[in-house]
Amino acid sequence: MVKLSVIVPFYNVQQYAPDTLRSLRANARQDFEFILVDDCSRDETPDILARAERELQGAVYVRHEQNGGLATARNTGIDAARGEYLTFLDGDDWLAPGYYEQLLGAIEDLGVDFVRTDHVQTTARARSIHRFPHGRRGVVLNPREAILPADRSTAVDYAYAWAGIYHRRLVDRGVLHFTDGLRTAEDRPWIWKLHREAESFGVVGLLGVFYRRGVSSSLTQIGDVRQLDFIRAFDQVVRETAEDREADKLLPKAVRTYCAIISHHLGSIERFEPPVARKLKSMSAVALRRMPQDVLDDALDSMDVQRATRLRRLRRRPVSTGVAA
Repeated sequence: MVKLSVIVPFYNVQQYAPDTLRSLRANARQDFEFILVDDCSRDETPDILARAERELQGAVYVRHEQNGGLATARNTGIDAARGEYLTFLDGDDWLAPGYYEQLLGAIEDLGVDFVRTDHVQTTARARSIHRFPHGRRGVVLNPREAILPADRSTAVDYAYAWAGIYHRRLVDRGVLHFTDGLRTAEDRPWIWKLHREAESFGVVGLLGVFYRRGVSSSLTQIGDVRQLDFIRAFDQVVRETAEDREADKLLPKAVRTYCAIISHHLGSIERFEPPVARKLKSMSAVALRRMPQDVLDDALDSMDVQRATRLRRLRRRPVSTGVAA
């Protein structure tokens, strides 16, 4: 009987994969499995994982013949998982020794659908603690109630899939899979669905995941067209939230967050390749027109002057026929 399945996608991370695998070894247990999904890497990552399959207790190696992106790789891992509980780790991050045993104990003690945790962000030699944005810890909570308020950072803004652990019943109910093919912001539709459809969750103050920020191969550092998948991701968030039984209550949060993300990308548009920057502006203008306009008006009125002005200017931008997300 497998107690915990750890799903770890890898893509061109030969520099970091050994650290990740060493930390998994320091978390191994007889009833844990580590599903190592190589997303068609072109460097030495497949060789590193093939060795790990032989040497790491509980390792299961799966290789994609075509690159599908992080969401698709995680889904491959979910489909292969046999554990009563599931969790995620990225192939360039690492763990404190014994962390998964503590995390498993936390969800078993609370008896909830899922548990979220804090994490340590690492940038070069600097480290900083990032807290889950909810004050109540170690108690059973309602996931839907943690989505709001609209004008503050809440549970759905802390979208890191690896900062938590999830009961298999979420897989059985179709809640835990990601949207196939999303190249960035894949956690956003996922976290919203999780909080709309799960029945219970808890928060614990464990610090065992070390998130490596600023990796050159990470999509957050690359200004190519794949970054624009955030528009598809947030279109899905708004669309699905509009169909929710509490749409009137939840849509302001979804729309306001979407606007904040658009503004963030526009504010750092110089990091994009010129054709991608132009496409970002056009697609974002169309996205604003797709949003419920009354909810959008309220969202813009609630934002600071700089962001609101940037978005209102974009909203008035002429859009060529045929521009779509």
